[in-house]
Amino acid sequence: MKATLIKNRNLQAWILLLTLAIIWGSSFILIKKGLDVFSPGQVGSLRLAFAFIFLIAFAIPNIRTVPNEKWKYIILVGVIAIMIPAFLFAIAQTKLTSSLTGILNALTPLFTLIIGVVIFKFKMKFFQLIGLLLGFIGSISLSFIDSEGGFGQMNFFVLFIVVATICYGVGSNIVKARLSDVNSTVLASLSLLVIGPFTVVYLFSTDFIDRVISIEGSWEALGYIAILGIVGTGLALALVNRLIQITTPVFTSSVTYLIPIVAVMWGLLDNEKLYLMHYAGMVLIIAGVYIVNKVK
Repeated sequence: MKATLIKNRNLQAWILLLTLAIIWGSSFILIKKGLDVFSPGQVGSLRLAFAFIFLIAFAIPNIRTVPNEKWKYIILVGVIAIMIPAFLFAIAQTKLTSSLTGILNALTPLFTLIIGVVIFKFKMKFFQLIGLLLGFIGSISLSFIDSEGGFGQMNFFVLFIVVATICYGVGSNIVKARLSDVNSTVLASLSLLVIGPFTVVYLFSTDFIDRVISIEGSWEALGYIAILGIVGTGLALALVNRLIQITTPVFTSSVTYLIPIVAVMWGLLDNEKLYLMHYAGMVLIIAGVYIVNKVK
């Protein structure tokens, strides 16, 4: 009986992992399409607003189900792991292609490990350190690749992605260490409930309405961001929190093995150019992630 339960849980974990890879791997092209009309701040706030509205009906009845001592961690997850990255990715993609952003997102497991070691006192082994170094070499090399595929000046917009992946690493460890007993959908909805109203207020303080009315293609762009918010943020948060709860933060963040593949496929379909050095950097990052996750 126990063996069957373990097998079923492992199957569930892999199904969740693949589903998240497809959802999140597609998010970067959706951000790109949204930026055709809206500013980075508007894309980030719209993404969160749609996710907030999608889950608000579930959040309100569950406010009292969470112990008071859990709320500080829910607030931290909402701000650090949801709100900040939503804006950082949108800002970064004003100067980075969607496929390159998807590749750099693969740094998440590396920072998940570092945060776990520094804050939550997990132990790091020698080969995990090697994996971290490989991943960082890959990310640094990607930041210096110019529009012709050679090495040029550093693109500092890469740093926005680095900070976002650090935020993801912090959030994953908080969920595992402090919120593993909270229902995954409840956690996602309450995290959005905390930040949702602020993002809506910010959105309507901008020229969002003017852009919707006056810019051609605004409704199409709004549709892309709605998919990004409802599926890529609202639904995905519930799925990833569940995955963290039944596995580990590092296993969950290994979804980034597959995210770059999905992101690159979308980028190539949208006529983005990737050069040999881009693929070399991606291989180094994924190799580093593999080593970090392989070593027990």
